[in-house]
Formats: sequence, C-alpha cells, structure tokens
Amino acid sequence: MKYYKTLLILFIAAISYETMHSQSTTKPVYVFVHGMTGGGWGFKNIGSLLTESGNIVYRPTLTGLGNRVHLASSNIILDTHILDIVNTILYEDLNDVILVGHSYGGMVVTGVADRIPERIRKLIYIDALLPEDGESAVSMTGTKIDSSMKIENGLIIPEWLQEGKTPPKNVPHPALTLIDDIRLTNPMRLEIPSTYILTVDKGKEAKEDDFFSQAERATKKEWTVLQLEADHNPQWSTPIELVEMLQKIVKK
Repeated sequence: MKYYKTLLILFIAAISYETMHSQSTTKPVYVFVHGMTGGGWGFKNIGSLLTESGNIVYRPTLTGLGNRVHLASSNIILDTHILDIVNTILYEDLNDVILVGHSYGGMVVTGVADRIPERIRKLIYIDALLPEDGESAVSMTGTKIDSSMKIENGLIIPEWLQEGKTPPKNVPHPALTLIDDIRLTNPMRLEIPSTYILTVDKGKEAKEDDFFSQAERATKKEWTVLQLEADHNPQWSTPIELVEMLQKIVKK
C-alpha cells in the first residue's frame, strides 16, 4: 500500500510540475486584423515569421472579405467585423492577446478592446485608424461616399482593386462598415497598454503620411509611438523589420 501511495504522490508532483512549467513558458498569442478590402491572407508571411520564433498567431478574415468573400452583402456593418474578432478570441478561448490592427482594422480592434478588454494584453495599431466614440472611418478620413465613388450591391470598389486578378487578392469592401459610428462605453479599454506604429515612406516626412493625424492622437493619449520606414503595407514590404518591432513591443 505504501508503494502505491508513493507512486500516487510522485504522479501528482509530476503533473503539478508540468502545469507550472507550461504556465511559465506560455507563448505570446497574436491576433491580426487586416485592413479595408484585405484578408487574413495578407499576414501569412508575418504569421510564419512569428510562429517560427515561438509565438502563436491568428489572422482571421473579416466577413465578406478574403476567403469569406462569398458572404459579401450590403448588410455587413462595423459591428459584424467587431464580432468576427470578439468571437475568434472567445471561441478559441484566448487570453493575454496581443491584438494588432492594420489600417481600417484599427476601427475593429478598438471595438474589440471595448467589448472584451479583460482578454487583451496589448493593443498595437499599424498605420491604423484610432477612433473615438461616435466616429466612423468616413468621418475620420474626410472621405465622402457619393455618386463619384464606385459602389455596387452595397460594396465599395476602390481604385486599387485589380480586375482579373486571381486569389489571394483584395476585394470590394462592405460600405456600411465605413459609415457606421463606433460606440465605445467601457473605460477598461483605456487601461490596455497600447502602441502606435506609423509607417513612413522612404524619403518622406512623418507629417506627410496619411495616418500622421492618427499617430498624433496616440501621442496625446501618451501611448508609445514608433516609426517604421515602410509603405502602408509593411506586412509585405518590410516583414522582417515589422516582426522585430512587434517582438520588441511585446517584450516590454
């Protein structure tokens, strides 16, 4: 009997050790939210680089875009996209998430942080919109959605879309997601450590960048604001430099 008791004690001790060890070596969890007309596919290379260095990466695609383009409709609103990411985090049971938003994705991650701040470890904006309560992507950028803009079936078709291109590719974007005002009501969102990365084209001044005003907002909030020499899509143009910057932010 003593022999079995000893084995049981050793077994319990081993489990306890493994539990403690696994908890102490938890890998950072990144969730990337892409920009307007894009998809999770755009962060495939970034995901691979981070995974290779010991991180866990999720790069969901927003409803009606990327590999979910078959769901595109005029009924998709900003809240749809916010819930896409909220539910990814909840159903994957993710905690201590490093939530990264690019461009339009800034609208989405802001809404996600407002809904489930307890799940977010850090917020990172990459050349992204940084809204206040009651603002929309359109109101922030001064864009006018009128007859001069190409819209079909409730979807905006920007001039940068290439006809005849095969997947993976950018696709028309649900118009209502850009018009909807964001509603922010949870003060816990403001307690999340946040960083803004402003990408600036080589040879240009930061103040010339389209997202400089958003970086200024971050500065006023006393966030960490960093600058990366790259175009608006560093996930493609400077992936290694972007990954290095992300990892430095997370280690702080």
